[in-house]
Amino acid sequence: MAKVSVKDLDLKGKRVFIRVDFNVPIKNGAIKDDTRVRASLPTITHVLEQGGTAICASHLGRPKGGPNPEMSLAPVATRLGELLGRPVVFATDCVGEPARAAIAKAGSNGLVLLENLRFHPEEEKNDPAFAKQLAELADVYVNDAFGSAHRAHASTEGIARHMKLAGAGLLMADEVAYMGKALEAPERPFVAVLGGAKVSDKLEVIQNLLGKVDALVIGGAMAYTFLKARGLPVGTSLVEDDLLDEARTIEANAKARGIRFELPTDHVVAEKLEAGVPTETLAVSDPRIGDRMGLDIGPETVKRYAEVIAGAHTVVWNGPMGVFEIDAFAAGTNAVAQAVAGVQGTTIIGGGDSISAVTKAGVAKKISHISTGGGASLEFLGGRTLPGVAILPDTR
Repeated sequence: MAKVSVKDLDLKGKRVFIRVDFNVPIKNGAIKDDTRVRASLPTITHVLEQGGTAICASHLGRPKGGPNPEMSLAPVATRLGELLGRPVVFATDCVGEPARAAIAKAGSNGLVLLENLRFHPEEEKNDPAFAKQLAELADVYVNDAFGSAHRAHASTEGIARHMKLAGAGLLMADEVAYMGKALEAPERPFVAVLGGAKVSDKLEVIQNLLGKVDALVIGGAMAYTFLKARGLPVGTSLVEDDLLDEARTIEANAKARGIRFELPTDHVVAEKLEAGVPTETLAVSDPRIGDRMGLDIGPETVKRYAEVIAGAHTVVWNGPMGVFEIDAFAAGTNAVAQAVAGVQGTTIIGGGDSISAVTKAGVAKKISHISTGGGASLEFLGGRTLPGVAILPDTR
């Protein structure tokens, strides 16, 4: 899995095209969360310190086939300059004369941010001519956008075909190293904690991890497909009926491999998904769930899951244990966050809601690695090849 890193490349006097992930929430021209911008700073800083010119490129949102002022990266250029304490030249387009002029204006060892790549539909189509236009702006290609690495787009895959020098950014290298080691050579016991809404979203991950983990811990709404497959009452909980046979197969495979397979034994139920509604904690076998739905794991399950996690040396966690946005259904997710944070070993959070959960629980700094790519981390853990990673040269 080892890839050539930006640290392995001679950058002095070179124009370096850095594919970053600046897909941040912007409202009325103001950035609501600059986490992704901050995550890119080490790579950008390294390029500048090594005497290179940093040409940053990203997508933002889903503009439909052309420029959309609400999805301009201009506010990000301002924020990037504030964070680095240096001027950022903003290019009003990502190719052509506006891009070339911005790079020339920045000069040697300057910093440029190109306008939203997706203002050109050719970006998502991985159009070879568009990829070549991007490549012509630089001498070196660096991909630091793990969150977009599962997409074969012009800026994540096509451009690398035109560059003699390419490598992974520091963030990308960290992602590949942490998750690659977890999949290929984990310190054991290796525990995977999977939650969220649907089994279908995590099916490939579960199947891939079955051959690698010592324990698989299931929570969130996806647990109810497994519980119903066991013949237990699930009320109006979210269930994927078309996956009941698959759920039985997964559990049977886990048992055959000697993998500890954990499902909730109690849960917090309510008539509807709303704050302030009456709740009750029941055993998952209790038929009194009636027409209510399960919205969090219960205290008995919390205790057992925490014990399983505490015994691990490697933990991968993706997906909450309940509807943690509502306090009445957040206890399970918070407890798992605390348990993962207490592990003496390698802990990896796989993007999305799990990041929000550890942040809300105040334990984010105790996690070994927090992945910036929800979809990409799921595909990586599911054993899929990520085009944006595969195209980068391997170390020899």
